[in-house]
Amino acid sequence: FSASQVPADWLGLLWFALHRRTELESKLVEWGGNGDFAVSFPFVLSGFKAVKEGMTRFPEEFSGRPRDPFFEILGKEKGIILSNGHTWKQQRHIGVTSLRKLGLGKKSIEHQIEVAVQTLVENFRQTEGQPFDPSLLVLNAVCNVICALSCGQQFAPEDENFQKLTQALKTLLKFIGDFYHTVYDTFPWLMKYLPGPHKEAVASMNLILSFAKQEIEKHKESHCLHEPQDFIDHYLLQMEKSRNDPNSTYNEDNLARCIFDFFAAGTDTTFATLMWALLLLTNHPDIQDRVQKEIEDVFGFSGSISYQDRKKLPYTNAVIHEMQRLKYILIVGVPRQSIKDVKMRGYLIPKGSFIVTDLRSVLLDPEQWETPKEFNPNHFLDKDGKFVDREEFLSFGIGQRACVGQQLARIEIFIFLTSLLRAFSFQLPQGVKELNEEPVVRVSMHPHPYKLCAIPIHS
Repeated sequence: FSASQVPADWLGLLWFALHRRTELESKLVEWGGNGDFAVSFPFVLSGFKAVKEGMTRFPEEFSGRPRDPFFEILGKEKGIILSNGHTWKQQRHIGVTSLRKLGLGKKSIEHQIEVAVQTLVENFRQTEGQPFDPSLLVLNAVCNVICALSCGQQFAPEDENFQKLTQALKTLLKFIGDFYHTVYDTFPWLMKYLPGPHKEAVASMNLILSFAKQEIEKHKESHCLHEPQDFIDHYLLQMEKSRNDPNSTYNEDNLARCIFDFFAAGTDTTFATLMWALLLLTNHPDIQDRVQKEIEDVFGFSGSISYQDRKKLPYTNAVIHEMQRLKYILIVGVPRQSIKDVKMRGYLIPKGSFIVTDLRSVLLDPEQWETPKEFNPNHFLDKDGKFVDREEFLSFGIGQRACVGQQLARIEIFIFLTSLLRAFSFQLPQGVKELNEEPVVRVSMHPHPYKLCAIPIHS
């Protein structure tokens, strides 16, 4: 195909590939491939009713995950996000149970989050009200929460290994869903021989995996299995318990891949959510002022605010949910694959089909939301100003593949934002009328780079 025939963006390329599959397959054969084209025809579930029906009526049937040749470089069928079958069930189980035991909703994990956010507050304070880009500071803070959860410690921003880790995450997250990622997944046998940004992304994946393996070795030497302090401790303890089980998939390779999943998924989504939150609060000073007034009226300027306190802050809670609804991070839900034939709404969905949950259509569904394209916290408030937890709010997915770390993410976002809004008023730099609210379109939807001013509220 000539360059003028092939779209430059990855979404256009996907559309092109789906509609010209036969020609592409013949090209693969012509170029020496085997014709096994990587892109399958997807079934898209769009709108709240279709997504809810598909994920609740067929939770097991739609629990598979399609292969991703790029991530398979790290090893097939490992970890939580991209594994399937028995391996996936065991890895998800240890992920969910470990997070629960580590005290989600209790003071233990909240203390780690509070440490990270206090460092972030001090870093913001050092800008002295001048315009600055908050992205690196926010990324460091969010990444440190995952470090604390996974391996029980946080790192100073100047730590060399921590800097390499955050840089690797930035490189990898920039690559995921970009044009070259799509090309790699389409022609993996060809791309591994060609230069390009995929080489840097592969190196970044290996660096994160190496970091995980180093932390695993440190934990094996410390012998804290009977008093587990973090995810690695809990996982190693489960390995010990399952040592004589021939069907166990609890091993160091899967442990390292689970840690990689925590960093790749848990860092990017929370980081992007916080970046959108700061942007929206800066663009909507009336909403920011109302949140700050509610926090001040209930808690004043001293003492800590825990996640349980969200019930005392209905407007603040509504604003946080509305931010996540309006600026949903993923362009679609992470694709699934049917593991059985399914008949749904008169359509036969064959085994092996891609299932795409269009969660953006749910969160922007005009049948469910009064003003779906506007930043309107009233979507989550009743007529008396009380918070309403709506089932249409599916920012963390639905069904058996819903986000493992959603409770951690909820706690992080609440504590980060309430702590920051107690300390600062976020304002536009002089001469700037509004920050750009259009997203940078990749698999995850980040805002364009921006600067703001963090004006201290009190000493």
